[in-house]
Amino acid sequence: MSSLFDDLPLPGFELPAARKPAGPKRPAAAGAAPLDEPFDPPVDEEPPPYEEDVPYTAYEEAIPADLFRTDYAAETERDAYYRNGHARTVIDPAQLLEGMNDPQREAVLHAGAPLLIVAGAGSGKTRVLTHRIAYLLGARHVQPGEILAITFTNKAAGEMRERVEQLVGPRARAMWVSTFHSACVRILRRESKLLGFTSSFSIYDSADSQRLMGLVCRDLDLDPKQYPPKSFTSKISNLKNELIDEETYSAQAANPTEKKLAEAYFLYQRRLREANALDFDDIIMTTVNLLQAFPAVAEYYRRRFRHILVDEYQDTNHAQYMLVRELSGGTATAAPKRTVDGDLVNPAAAAAAEVPPAELCVVGDADQSIYAFRGATIRNILQFEEDYPNATTILLEQNYRSTQTILSAANAVIERNTSRREKKLWTAGEDGEKVVGYVADDEHGEAQFIADEIDRLTDAGDARPGDVAIFYRTNAQSRVFEEVFIRVGLPYKVVGGVRFYERKEVRDVLAYLRVLSNPEDTVPLRRILNVPKRGIGDRAEAMIDALAARERISFAQALVRVDEAYGMASRSANAVKKFNTLMAGLRQIVESGAGPAAVLEAVLEETGYLAELQSSTDPQDETRVENLQELASVALEYEQDPGERPEAEEGDATPPLGSLADFLERVALVADSDQIPEDDEGAGVITMMTLHTAKGLEFPVVFLTGMEDGIFPHMRALNQVKELEEERRLAYVGLTRARQRLYLTRSVLRSAWGQPSYNPASRFLEEIPEPLVDWKRKGAASAPPSRGYSGGAGSGGFTAGSGGSRGGSRGAATTASPKAGWGQSARRVTEREVVGLAVGDRVTHDTFGLGTVVATAGVGDKAQATVDFGTAGRKQLLLRYAPVEKL
Repeated sequence: MSSLFDDLPLPGFELPAARKPAGPKRPAAAGAAPLDEPFDPPVDEEPPPYEEDVPYTAYEEAIPADLFRTDYAAETERDAYYRNGHARTVIDPAQLLEGMNDPQREAVLHAGAPLLIVAGAGSGKTRVLTHRIAYLLGARHVQPGEILAITFTNKAAGEMRERVEQLVGPRARAMWVSTFHSACVRILRRESKLLGFTSSFSIYDSADSQRLMGLVCRDLDLDPKQYPPKSFTSKISNLKNELIDEETYSAQAANPTEKKLAEAYFLYQRRLREANALDFDDIIMTTVNLLQAFPAVAEYYRRRFRHILVDEYQDTNHAQYMLVRELSGGTATAAPKRTVDGDLVNPAAAAAAEVPPAELCVVGDADQSIYAFRGATIRNILQFEEDYPNATTILLEQNYRSTQTILSAANAVIERNTSRREKKLWTAGEDGEKVVGYVADDEHGEAQFIADEIDRLTDAGDARPGDVAIFYRTNAQSRVFEEVFIRVGLPYKVVGGVRFYERKEVRDVLAYLRVLSNPEDTVPLRRILNVPKRGIGDRAEAMIDALAARERISFAQALVRVDEAYGMASRSANAVKKFNTLMAGLRQIVESGAGPAAVLEAVLEETGYLAELQSSTDPQDETRVENLQELASVALEYEQDPGERPEAEEGDATPPLGSLADFLERVALVADSDQIPEDDEGAGVITMMTLHTAKGLEFPVVFLTGMEDGIFPHMRALNQVKELEEERRLAYVGLTRARQRLYLTRSVLRSAWGQPSYNPASRFLEEIPEPLVDWKRKGAASAPPSRGYSGGAGSGGFTAGSGGSRGGSRGAATTASPKAGWGQSARRVTEREVVGLAVGDRVTHDTFGLGTVVATAGVGDKAQATVDFGTAGRKQLLLRYAPVEKL
């Protein structure tokens, strides 16, 4: 059992500390940050059965009786859509199958055994998935609440739900269509009491985890040069993705470095529990532990989700793999334990084991597995038929995206990989243009050729800037393209770089919001304690931390008891008291029902954060103000349209739509690919991105650049067979993004660390048959010029979330001019007249409804009113921010 549950108040009993849920362990994924001495857990051919030997009566009493329904999946009234009185949408199954090829039709109609759909690039997998779900609902009369569809991004989940809704109507909203993390968060919020959490637990992203690990390493007196917190965070992330908890790792730690990591892992997890928080990797690991530790919970979700569909299965890591097996019932293989008299040792475990496995459908393509560095393991899809011996496999090989020439080039590259399922993409369409090749003297010549070619295509009417994408292996390669494009006036955007939610000023303000949502959240609390500077230095923070450790209270509670901190200077103590007063005032605004935008505005103004940036003469602070303006716009847009989610069910602890907690959850769960900006212009702008970011996208015209050994494939992969095969899969992904035209470019000379570097042609170029390529230029001049730019253009460009793109004299895409003031939502508050209220006045509140004023205090911006809202109780409102109107 994971030590996550140690020392926590489980209902009615304690699980034996020595026993852990059984499950297969696998080696660390390729690309994971290595430990000093590699650790390879044993690989089990078949996972041993989970054996539960603790009394179950207490647990049965701790959760609602209807959790144990044996006919949950068949009960229409449990479906939120039908419970609200909606009629069934009649679907013609024949219409769902129209226009499909034979393998697609077979994938939609398949029933029973686990199904693996091997979907080649551009083969219509999204259509197959959505039509399969629609077929389940319309032809097989499956209830929407029985379906769990898992994608890898919020954007993909939203698009899938929307497409199914177009096919079957609004009943699709009752399905669970979400990312792995979103689904697990929903489960954990519902079952949080079993784990000793509250349902309002915080979610730490990578930066929060990094900061907490920094605090942990400091508390353990670890030399940051010898034991970098960033390295520890990465290693712990890899361990969690392998479902290795702190107890297991501590037992196997062999050398001094691993033992230090084990100490840090223990303290890190303890700090998370104290803060009522989980990090991103905990979300899935804790859900797996929950399902393994509590058979009744596993039974509930197995009976609930009778149809599980997983997209991009080749990108799953070991924790996600185990989650799918637990939810689908794929691990229930052994008969339940019985006593000598024949009685069941654990009725709940027996009940869970007797639930028939869910109908599992996974979709993916091993040839597009490119995320080993994130912990993804290709074995999950390659060995699916070993994990599920009765599985059916369907290959989707007909491509509806690219020309046959492009597909033939991609097939020729990927077939060099070993241990892959034979698959050749083909299209019923035309052969199309030849692939264009170009060899430049240096990287500037490469960029100039691309700029000239885009100009030519645009002038000829063959493409618009928005049709063009430029792919490269590493972000650093974008600089030269930006310089050239700015000089010639081509509009462009760069997807990547420092993303919006990772910028310091954005993280600072979000930290305030998170503390207001969860006052015990230590990491964001310590981040904002002296931001902006208010006289609370490291020494004062350390004394408060010492008080918390001495009294065994949280850091937040120690702040309130600052007078008890030994050695605290009176000036620092007074600063802490002012901070407490500030946070109490901001918390009052939250409790008064103000939305996320109003709370964010209050934080910016009441803390002085915005004023400090506005008074600065640093040009970068002007950009920071614009970023906060954008954050205010994000909050206001969310407040005005919080979107939709499946209707709430009994026992759900999901934060209410429109609330601060829900807004923060949306921000925390946003995925990298969701950051790709929308094209708002008619002609669009050229898109530049890394090959990893390009996965899942497509463009009429693609330039695949830097095709040199040492650049692509990357230098570190040249002598590693597995890594070289992943690089080849990355090339395959890049090639298959192109719909009509594909360009492959390289340069003979490329600067590296300020010095000229000569790289041979990429081996991937040599693997493409010569007849498929039209070389515009095959060789370099006899003496390639070694030139460079002194940096006049900079490396600007569009960074996801920045709100604009950069261009040149053409004017198609220039830097967006900032709005007046610092944001629409700020003007909404600062310019709004404070409502004048008197005792006895009747008011209406956006959240609490009708009420009567019973007391008033303060004037102007400090005006307050105490209002009796009847069943909602009495609320003290700060009228400047409260969404209240006088009747």
